[in-house]
Amino acid sequence: MEAAGIAVVTGASRGIGRAVAVDLARAGFDVVATMRDPSAGGGLAEEAAGGVGSLTVAPLDVTRPDTIRLPDGLRVLVNNAGTERDYLPVEAAPMDQWREVFETNVFGLIEVTRRAIPLMRAGGGGVICNVTSSSLLAGVPFYAVYRASKAAVQALGESLAAEVAPFGIRVVEIMPGPVQSDMLTASARMPEAHTVPGYEATADAMYQGRMAIPADMITPAATAAAAIRAAILADGPPLRWPCDPMGGQLISAWRADPESMFGGG
Repeated sequence: MEAAGIAVVTGASRGIGRAVAVDLARAGFDVVATMRDPSAGGGLAEEAAGGVGSLTVAPLDVTRPDTIRLPDGLRVLVNNAGTERDYLPVEAAPMDQWREVFETNVFGLIEVTRRAIPLMRAGGGGVICNVTSSSLLAGVPFYAVYRASKAAVQALGESLAAEVAPFGIRVVEIMPGPVQSDMLTASARMPEAHTVPGYEATADAMYQGRMAIPADMITPAATAAAAIRAAILADGPPLRWPCDPMGGQLISAWRADPESMFGGG
């Protein structure tokens, strides 16, 4: 794919989404950087200045269909908007947290995607890029709500890729590891599971493991964004791509021996 035409990025106010919006604009796309609160997009156009594309900020809340307006001529959709909640064991995670996370990470993504497909079909093709998580490649405790939502997006992407390929539409799944973002920073805390009797030791081990990630293994968002752009511009497989070294290691290990990633024999 040539780096030209219209690209829409959801959840572009910060972190990976913001970096991807800037990167795609600099590369040549006319980017619509969307977010719930457009005031959070201050400075985005200036960050993208100096490239060969353009960037505008627009309101879009994936959980509110009335705010979803996609432009004609759409060539790239980056489904980046996402959320997570408390790190709790399945038995203790309230159902409202499941519903809230799925509303954004799954149902909101689906609503945006189903509106994007006819626009891409009319234009002769495009790329739908879904941001999931490399945590899907290992049985991470207390991430069930978040991982289940991202697993739903992964399954969606597999079926969608088969459906839309005849229209010249590629589906790309990005599986980040530790990329510098507000979400990663927020994860550096004792899991809420520590307050649930019986889970204290596992929660403490999770916390110690998270805090042990060396700083040089955390990838800058701009570096991850460049890798995501490369995946979008590629002309073929694979479906799943990393955007950082640790994510790449996990994908490679999973491809070599999927069962071992989940404690299987």
